[in-house]
Amino acid sequence: MSTKKQEKTDFASAFKELEGIVEWFEDAEVDLEEGLTRFERGLELADQCRRRLKEVENKVTKIKAKFSDLAEEGDSADEEEEDADDAPQASLL
Repeated sequence: MSTKKQEKTDFASAFKELEGIVEWFEDAEVDLEEGLTRFERGLELADQCRRRLKEVENKVTKIKAKFSDLAEEGDSADEEEEDADDAPQASLL
């Protein structure tokens, strides 16, 4: 399995497992020992999801910066074309 697909699957499965733990706490009569075990697992999963989301956020920031640089370069090229269009043109007559 590719790394990107694995990361997506890992996030999805971790999130789904975390949701299951939350439901268990909401619906079940909580056994203290099992509750402690599930609570610890929930914290591990939440941290795993948080780290993955941070990685994605950083990547999105880099992509936005890359494309804003390209847009700025395109804007300056457009301005140069506009300046050339505004220059007086010699008459052939």
